[in-house]
Formats: sequence, structure tokens, C-alpha cells
Amino acid sequence: MMEINSLQNAQVKKWTKLKQKKYRDEYGLFLIEGEHLIEEAAKAGLIERILCPKDRVHAFQTYPCTYVTQAILDKITDSVSGNDIAAVCRFPASRPIEAKRWVLLDRVQDPGNVGTIIRTAYAFGYDAVLLSKGCADPYSDKVIRSTQGALFHLQVETGSLAKKIQELQQQQIPVYATALHHDSTPLSDLPKTDRFAMIFGNEGQGVSEELIQMSTATVFIEMERFESLNVSIAAGIALYQMNRKENR
Repeated sequence: MMEINSLQNAQVKKWTKLKQKKYRDEYGLFLIEGEHLIEEAAKAGLIERILCPKDRVHAFQTYPCTYVTQAILDKITDSVSGNDIAAVCRFPASRPIEAKRWVLLDRVQDPGNVGTIIRTAYAFGYDAVLLSKGCADPYSDKVIRSTQGALFHLQVETGSLAKKIQELQQQQIPVYATALHHDSTPLSDLPKTDRFAMIFGNEGQGVSEELIQMSTATVFIEMERFESLNVSIAAGIALYQMNRKENR
């Protein structure tokens, strides 16, 4: 067991840097806090080290532990909840997958939206989520907390949506872009299929015209009053509806 009491300790400074994406990418590490997220990360085999006060009793005794002060925990984490346990985790290993059901996010910037969509995709049994450049970083504190640990169990990648759409269409997998175009298909009218991808777009601008033109079809959620919904709400409705189609 190690023990650190100084806020100026070199290791504390390194952990503090993990608040920034460039250092998370450089070190291949990210921080989480709270027992629930740590439990989910443990299930996924991602934990490198537990950080907690010396007198903190916890269920993660099989992992290396560094005893730290509450002041250090407050410094290295972003949460205002005052959690007294955290963990340093490594990124999941990238692996090729034969995904049948994809969620594609086009420049979705709000961390809460990105995290909620990842959580919803996992809850409904989707295989993978691909984030475009310009999306909130999936390993930022706010996104991780919004996923409630779903991030650790689902293939989540960042890359070119255009390239992925081309790959999916070569595999005869339809790609549906959510858009309020005059020729969009009502969500409830989409054909039943067990292989597809859904694109959800930026909070203000929606799905880019380039991706719309590449998609198999555009779809919209039928509503009686407002024309649009928050992107995470829209994604929840659409992913649930498509999940029901597959299971009928």
C-alpha cells in the first residue's frame, strides 16, 4: 500500500491532468469516482488502482490501493458530490466486432446527451456507438457519470462517420439519419430489421447534410405538438422503437 498526503506530489499532479482529454489520451488512463462506477469498471477489468482515505472500508481489496486525503480526491476529480473513493482506469482495448446494430453520433456536444445515449444504447442491447469528431469526449467525467457505467461494457469508438456509413452499406446494413426533412419516413413505418444504424445529430444543427445524403433514408419521430426533441430523448424513443421492431 502507498500513502500520499501532499497535494504537490508528482503522482497527484499526474492524476489531476487526467481531467484533460489530451492527457487521458497520452497516458491511456481516466479517473472515475464512487462505488457504483468502480464496481462496473471492475466487471469490465479496467481498474489500475484504487484511491481512498486510509480508514475507508471498501470491496475492492484485490486491486492496488493508494491511500490519499480527501483534499487530494477533491483536487483530482471534477465531481462536487464529495465521493471518498476513486479509481484510475485504463481505456478498454479496441477490438474488432461484428456489430449488427450501431448508434452514430454526429457532433453531439453536450456530455449529458452523449452519456445518456450510450447508456440507452447499452440498455436496449445495441452493439456499438461511434462518435464523430466534435462529440463530447466519452471519457470525460460528466459523460462517464451520465452513462452510469454502461460505457465500460459497450464498444464506444471515435472516428469518421462517413467511412463507417460506407462500410455498413457495403455490408447491406441500412443507415437511418434522424432529420425533419419533408421526405423523411415516420419512425413507426420503418421496416423490421435486425441489422441497421441510426444517426443522431448535433443539438442545434442536427445531422450534417453530407451524412444525410449518404444515409439509406431519413426518419422522424411523429409528434403532435413540438417539431423536435432533445437529442438524448429522441435517441431513447428511436432506439426503443427499433428494438421493438426487431423483437416482434
